Formats: sequence, C-alpha cells, structure tokens
Amino acid sequence: MKIIELLQKETLSLSFEVFPPKTETSFESVRTATEEIARLRPSFMSVTYGAGGGTSRFTLDIARAIKDLYGVPTLAHLTCVSSTRATVRRKIEEIRAAGLVNVMALRGDIPPELADADRSGWDYRHAVDLIAELKAADAGFCIGAACYPEIHPESADQKEDIRHLKEKVDAGAEFLTTQMFFDNNLLYNFLYKIREAGITVPVIPGIMPITRANQVARAIQLSGSFMPQRFKSLVDRFGSDPAAMKQAGIAYATDQIIDLYANGIRNVHVYSMNTPDVAAKIRGNLSDILGK
Repeated sequence: MKIIELLQKETLSLSFEVFPPKTETSFESVRTATEEIARLRPSFMSVTYGAGGGTSRFTLDIARAIKDLYGVPTLAHLTCVSSTRATVRRKIEEIRAAGLVNVMALRGDIPPELADADRSGWDYRHAVDLIAELKAADAGFCIGAACYPEIHPESADQKEDIRHLKEKVDAGAEFLTTQMFFDNNLLYNFLYKIREAGITVPVIPGIMPITRANQVARAIQLSGSFMPQRFKSLVDRFGSDPAAMKQAGIAYATDQIIDLYANGIRNVHVYSMNTPDVAAKIRGNLSDILGK
C-alpha cells in the first residue's frame, strides 16, 4: 500500500523507523529487532539507507522482509549524495524489483572526506534532483521527502528552507516527514508557515524518544534541535540513572504524541532506533487512543 493512501485515512496512526545493519555479522540481530517492531502492527515502517558499499543492500533486505512476512507497508530510504546517475538508477531498479512502492528521497549526509569538494559536477546535489529522477523512472512510486521544523542546518534562514521544500514538493514529493523536534510548538508554527507558502501535502511529525542522556548531544548535532527547559530538567534529573532515564524519555515522547493527536495531527512517526521494547511501550501507552 502507498503511504499517501494511509495518510488520507481519518484514523490516527503510528509508524516506526528502523535501520539496517552496518555489517554482515550484525544482520540477524537487526532483523530480529525489526521484526519484533513489525509485530506491533504499525501503520508503516521506514528503513533507513545503509550507506556505503555492500551494506546498502540491507535496506532492501529488511524492507522486503517486513512487507512480505508481516504485511506491514514499508518505506525504503534512498540517498543520492555524491552518487552517479548510473548508481542511482540501478538502486531504483532494485527497489522496483523488490516490489516496494514507497521511497523516501534524501540527499544524505556529505561524507567528511568530501566536505570541501567541488560539488558543481555531481549528478545529484540536492534531494530535489533525486525526486525528479524517481518521477522520471515512471515506476509508480509514492515519494516522500524530509523537512525541518527548525530549519535545515545548511539553509541561510527559514524562508530559504521553505522555498527549497516547495521545490521538492513541486518535483513530486507526495508527503513530508519531519526531522526530530522536542517542542511541539515549533511544529505548529512550521505547519502554518509552509501552508502559507502553498505546501499542502501531508506532513508526518517525527518523534525521537531520548532514552539515554548521551543521545541528547547526538540529537543536537544531527538536527540542531532546540531542547526546551522541561526536557533539559528531565535529563538533569534522570540522566545518571539509565532505567529512570529510559522511562522518563518514553513518557516525554508519549506526551508529545498525545499532544499532536489532540491538536489534529493524525499520523506520527517514531524514530525507534531498532529498540523493540521502546516501540512497544510507546505503542502500549497509546493503545486506547489509537483504538487497537
């Protein structure tokens, strides 16, 4: 099933994100974790792109297993940074051959060794280039793209960021998933601004449960996320106690999701980081709200 069809339903939904193994030896443990999350029957699951060499094939292996074994719609990530057109087209054909219809089109992180490289000759410099390639493939894909409620780290300001976001939608992105955020008001303000800019496609908020204190610095590094005082106090109070921090982080994420649902958001995506117990506890906290 296409993600856009799920998003058009009136019911509340919850989806999860998982990532493929980085090495062959860790494949079984990752497969087990992702299948445990699939048993929770989320509305869909997204599988991030295994960057670099042969590990990228694990994205399709995991996505295909989720779809075929558990009947859960899957969203396969695809990145294009520093890739040749031939490489990307081969990946698109592999996605099609795997029977996957949903693709998350991302530029991807610039490798450190290419940070200062001249990108003018690259086949793909931005996610919009990949979206255009996917549309040109005429494979009937449902294409998703990323957005940043707090502004993309490389954008000069939010107006520029929203302008580039509109380009992705105009190129064929049918829905958007946000980077993590920890203050729901940031999302509500962002939604108002993009609607004013003429971006009308569905937006799925992305929620990251912070269950370990050392994840905070990583979250800030990845997205520049604003940490509200309420969240800082939580980390200060419980960060040195792993069990308490995990429970508090799950509660905070659950509270964010409930607030989103209460304010008219129907679909929420959880960056579950291959942790079935965290996914299960959040799902359990919302069981009556989701009605199943």
